[in-house]
Parts: sequence; C-alpha cells; structure tokens
Amino acid sequence: MARTGTSPEPSQSGGEPPAPQHVAIIMDGNGRWAKARGLPRAAGHERGVEALRRTVEAAGDLGICYLTVFSFSTENWRRPAAEVNTLFALLKAYVQRDLARLKEDGVRVRVIGQRAGLPPDIAELVDRAERETAANSKFHLTIAFNYGSRNEILRAATAYARALAAGEVTADLTDEAFEAYLDTRDLPDPDLLIRTSGEYRISNFLLWQAAYAELLFVDVQWPDFNRDHLESAISRYHERERRFGAVAPGAT
Repeated sequence: MARTGTSPEPSQSGGEPPAPQHVAIIMDGNGRWAKARGLPRAAGHERGVEALRRTVEAAGDLGICYLTVFSFSTENWRRPAAEVNTLFALLKAYVQRDLARLKEDGVRVRVIGQRAGLPPDIAELVDRAERETAANSKFHLTIAFNYGSRNEILRAATAYARALAAGEVTADLTDEAFEAYLDTRDLPDPDLLIRTSGEYRISNFLLWQAAYAELLFVDVQWPDFNRDHLESAISRYHERERRFGAVAPGAT
C-alpha cells in the first residue's frame, strides 16, 4: 500500500498547498435530513446520492486523486428490510446511470467490502463497474459497501494465515505484508477522513488505514454536503500539522 508520509508543501508558484491525495468520507445524516423535513428516509438516501455526485465532481476539480466513501456497513443489515432494499436500489441506480460518464471521465471505480450476501444483480453490477473502469487512473472512487473494518481485518488475517500455512509467505509479518491482504491493498492511506452529521466517531471505517488520517467532523447532513463544504474541509486540513510521530521542524 502506498503511503503519504509528509505534509503537503506549497506549490512552487507560492499558491495554496495541494489538496490531500486521499479523502475518505462517512456519508452520514440522510435519515435525519429526511425526518427534519417530514419526508421518508428513502428521500434522504436519494438526496444523498445527489450529494455523492456533487462530491465526486468537486473532488476531481480540487485535485483530490482518491475518494473513498462509506455507503453501507455490515451493521446496516440491522435496519428495516425496506430501507436496506432502498440502499441496494440506489447503488444500482447510481452505477447504471453514472458508469458511462465515470468511465469517460477517467474514473476508476472500486467497491470494497464483502461480496457474499449481496443480491446477485448488485454483485454483478459491482463487478461490471470495476471491470469497465479498471484501466482508468485519473481519479479513484472507492465505495465501501457491505463493509466493516473489523471484518476486513479479520478476513485479511485469515487469508494471511492460510498463505502462511501453504508456505506462500514467511512468518515475519510486516505492515506492508499484512496490507497486501486488505481490501484497500492498492490504495494510499487516507490523509483526511470526514464525517458529516455532527457525530464524533468513525464507526468501524478504515480502522487500519486511517491510523494517521486527520479527522474532521462537520455538522452538515450528508444530503446538503457540497463543494463549499469540501473546500472548507481541505482548508481546515491545511491548518493541521502532520508529524507522523516525529518532532515538528524547529521544535525543541
């Protein structure tokens, strides 16, 4: 897994420092957005898909290379069946409607999480989206769907143990060796992790990968998230000093 070990430097022209390479977002607040307006929860999820479209476009414009969004967690199966079916339908509609444009715009789509248990039509659509955009490299959109970080780590540990038993790897386990078994094995670690809706937790999302990410919690509900909010998040990210355990230059 590629890593980002330094803070962004100002451009040679003296302008603003570049955007974080990888931004991860917990898209939270769809249900509360709908409830506040007297609408069904499904309406909030539908508006959340619109917010995702806006954010993908804005992220590319702002120089972000990787965007990872938390769409459906392994814990979300506890929700009412009708709401789960709505989330499946919205993922399907998003891919069907946007795949051609994403492909044309050079976006590579990945979906991380468990494929087992997904409806066959959803699993097939996910495979298609990944297959048809595999050659793209301009922008990387990763959707965490049926994903839980603890589950991911357990699956990775199990896979590594099996490889060890088969003699395919050595017992000298390193970070890099273990990361080769994670869902995000060919992605850089996130620089900035944003959660909308005012909640202050990361809810089993990218626990390993976000070890050194800057965390930002914003009060806006996800359906209202837009380019201005993303630009503000990047500005606040630039105010942070990322030391990765080292001492800041000039510190005594």
